[in-house]
Amino acid sequence: MRKKRKWAVKLITAVLASALFCTIAGLGFLYGPDNTLSDLLYQRENVTDGEIIVIGMDQKAMDELGPMPWPRYYVADAIEFLNSDPENRPAVIGIDTIYAGESGDPDADAALAEAAREAGNVVVATVATFGSELQFEGDDFFMAQKQVKAWDEPYEALKAAVAGTGHINAMEDRDAILRHALLKFDVPGRGEEYSIARVIYERYCQVRGIEANPLPETDANGFYYLPYTTKSGGYYDGISVADLVNEEVDPAIFGGKIVLIGPYTYALQDSYRTSIDHAAPMYGVEYLANLIDNFRSGFYPKEAPEAAQLAVLFVICFGMLLFFYDRHVVKALAAEAAAVVLWILICLGAFRCGVILHVLWVPLFVTVLFVASVAMNYLRAAREKRRVQNTFGHYVDPSIMKTLLEQGSSALELGGKTYDVAVLFVDVRGFTSMSESMDPPTVVEIVNRYLTLTTECIIKNHGVLDKFVGDCTMAFWNAPVPQEDPVYLACLAAMDMVEGSKALGEELQKRFGRSVSFGIGVNYGPAVVGNIGAPLRMDYTAIGDTVNTAARLEANAPGGEILISRAVADALGDRAKVTSLGDSIKLKGKAEGFEILRLDELKR
Repeated sequence: MRKKRKWAVKLITAVLASALFCTIAGLGFLYGPDNTLSDLLYQRENVTDGEIIVIGMDQKAMDELGPMPWPRYYVADAIEFLNSDPENRPAVIGIDTIYAGESGDPDADAALAEAAREAGNVVVATVATFGSELQFEGDDFFMAQKQVKAWDEPYEALKAAVAGTGHINAMEDRDAILRHALLKFDVPGRGEEYSIARVIYERYCQVRGIEANPLPETDANGFYYLPYTTKSGGYYDGISVADLVNEEVDPAIFGGKIVLIGPYTYALQDSYRTSIDHAAPMYGVEYLANLIDNFRSGFYPKEAPEAAQLAVLFVICFGMLLFFYDRHVVKALAAEAAAVVLWILICLGAFRCGVILHVLWVPLFVTVLFVASVAMNYLRAAREKRRVQNTFGHYVDPSIMKTLLEQGSSALELGGKTYDVAVLFVDVRGFTSMSESMDPPTVVEIVNRYLTLTTECIIKNHGVLDKFVGDCTMAFWNAPVPQEDPVYLACLAAMDMVEGSKALGEELQKRFGRSVSFGIGVNYGPAVVGNIGAPLRMDYTAIGDTVNTAARLEANAPGGEILISRAVADALGDRAKVTSLGDSIKLKGKAEGFEILRLDELKR
């Protein structure tokens, strides 16, 4: 029954703890640290293959061409220069800048549109402004999120001249990290608008004559996870728009490549913190380059369903808590470390298979369970130690106590085991008659003196003090911890009691005019030793015929003498001098011929 209750407590604890952890994870309390750890594990910088070249609208360009916005003929000149070598034209030129509406310079607007028309490989940007909007479905209404509230696209002449348009909207996650990309969205009255990265990629495939990879699977809002190819600076070789306008580079280096032109200075406020590098912001044109390379790789990992991950978390926490419960700290630590390492390896393997798992959940909660279990096991061990000390601390030898503490609560379980024990009984002779003529406080004082003496002799010789019954003391050896030569230790204690009683008797003679002595019996044989009684009241004691015989030996021992059985004498061998009394003393319950001996001397 006790084991069943213990298992029930373990199961209930495991269920409640696992449910609590799943609630914490499911409500998003770990969103920030989990994504940070996931970014460290999943995002790896790679070397680019040179197929994408970023041209910076950088500080050099602003120093040489003037502050932005520039006259649009500068970009027209750049487009014309990039296409100036007919044999080495770029596959596609992406302009990561919005040219919405006509400027105050019609000639410049016309020049840009004409350059784009003649090139035939220019893709320009669009951008949407999102907001919430009240929508109706029959009699019901609701607030629709991320609705297009405003739409900016190239002015008409440029729009008609370019090879394509695509949006450049970038939306950070709620921890202000750019981790996902928006593939497309619906523009009222126009239809779907894909990202400029996808439009550029498909144009590139068309020019190069290769089949485009399929679109990534998105969530309900059109987003998908982006595995970055490289950090900031990975696509930028220091080429400025000014270098194109001033024709200071060889246009042949751009042949067949994807060329991206966009802001490349913090002054233009087009940079983001990304999942591949939280510390160094990435310019929008580099983010665009990473998007294109992702389409080129065709690797689109997707977050595993949240419900499935919570279910896995519950099972793992449930199993680990059951394992940690009452487990030795070294084994628990090894299991905790193994679980953490294994989970990280699983996350890496799943990611390579296109599945994204929460990296932090399992390691964090398994570690919490480990720490909590170590703390609980420590408190439980401390409590059990106090229980054992309270039960045995006043009447067992310290070396025995150490072993009992190692056994823990099992030493306190109701029931017993059979041991071969040496049992000693000692009683005060002449005490009853003496006590009749003394006042109670004096009687108690004398009893306590004798019992203190017997206790000291027992503990000194590594015995277990079983009980006091009036002025009688019972002790045993070789249980609950096996001892070397328990019979000899019991007889040493008996001899010490006889010697100690002489000095105490002389003191009592002087003080009270009366003296008393000890009668002692020692036996050796099998007995049941353990906690015997009821759960609410139990005694750690020894019972059986061996114990009864020792008590009867003591009852028949004259003052100052030690009576032993043949089993004790045989165990002592030539270390003791004994006198056989034969069967001259009849013990209750013993058949004829039971030999009793007197212990006269013991070698030390």
